[in-house]
Amino acid sequence: MTTPLPRNRDYRILWSGMFLSEMAGEVAYIAFPLLVLAHGGSAAAVAGVAAMLAGARALVSLPAGALADRVDRKRVMVATQCVRTVAMLSVAVTVLLGDCPLWLILLVAVVEGAAAGVFVPAEHAALPQVVPASLLPQALARNAARPFAALLIGPALAGFTFGLHEALPFTLNTSVLAVSFVALAALHLPRRAAQETAAVAAPQVGGFAPLLRMRMIRATTAWIVGVNLAFHTLVVLVLIVSGEADVAPGQMGLMMTCFGAGGLAGALIADRLHAAALSPAVLVIGSTWVFAAVAGAMAYAPRGVPLGILLGVAAMAMPVANTTVITCQLSAVPDGLRGRLSGLTALGSELAATAGPVVAGVLSTTTRDGAVSILGAAALLVAVAALATLSPTLRRLALPRPVDGSAEEQPVHS
Repeated sequence: MTTPLPRNRDYRILWSGMFLSEMAGEVAYIAFPLLVLAHGGSAAAVAGVAAMLAGARALVSLPAGALADRVDRKRVMVATQCVRTVAMLSVAVTVLLGDCPLWLILLVAVVEGAAAGVFVPAEHAALPQVVPASLLPQALARNAARPFAALLIGPALAGFTFGLHEALPFTLNTSVLAVSFVALAALHLPRRAAQETAAVAAPQVGGFAPLLRMRMIRATTAWIVGVNLAFHTLVVLVLIVSGEADVAPGQMGLMMTCFGAGGLAGALIADRLHAAALSPAVLVIGSTWVFAAVAGAMAYAPRGVPLGILLGVAAMAMPVANTTVITCQLSAVPDGLRGRLSGLTALGSELAATAGPVVAGVLSTTTRDGAVSILGAAALLVAVAALATLSPTLRRLALPRPVDGSAEEQPVHS
């Protein structure tokens, strides 16, 4: 008998561990720049810290995916949380003792970004080990709510605690990561089939060729890159045009709250749509067109909260499509390749997240008109939606049978 997700102990541990990890990441993303600025750091120094965080994650994506397929995933998650805990503790202690040097902030930013980048593929690949294939769409829909919940909580906690004392955000991060470490240490993962692990571990370093030979993986990964590029472009443009319109900081904060709330609502909708057994192709292609239409409407929306509300509506479409794509990918790929799958998609997402602000800057400076620049982002989404509609692979997107069937079997805990 299939255990429902609320009573699945290991799923709850995995979900909680990843949520705490994501919340710690959001706190660090705000706390590091605040610390640099508080000690007279330049805009270049702030940008350098942000670049270190994102760049380290991107650089480790592919090797982290291969690592998750070759070693015990629980050990990877526990070890990375331990490393992140010690790194954040070093910053908290240094700030308490006196001035925290920029070189230490940059070093810890690299460690934080790299360790978080190693953690994610192991967590993603471990999910089908603890969740039956029949409940995988529901689990992924619930997982899609995590980053938006972290986005709502993390930055607010970082700002509030930093206002009380500079060391508090890093002390909070240390505590959160320590709790995640303890929780994941209690996780039980079923043993992976030795024959399959040996078969997929045989290729040389990387071993991504089996994934790249799969037409569905190539098509869905390209879709992930295109949509993420357009999404990050749009979010940055919303901030740019709001600043040019002299929108108050409080309203801009409320706009980001709408963004997070929209993502949470989208995760709930995704769960219901998957339960209604709608076609994966309809959900992915339809959500992309909805996203493009809302982006077009944003060009003509009043600046401020109304624009933020539309941004939230756009965010609602993302979990619906993302959870569908990830479910199809995980269901089509054997357990021994799921870490590399996560590493491959993470690399595409990180590159898109890096390129998005650049595209936004180009659109903003070349058009010099907020509405036109947002229409440019909408045009990019229309192109992605049109290519998805024309793609035979995405039009035939469906949930295949699990290739190893191990998720449906009674797990054997190690």
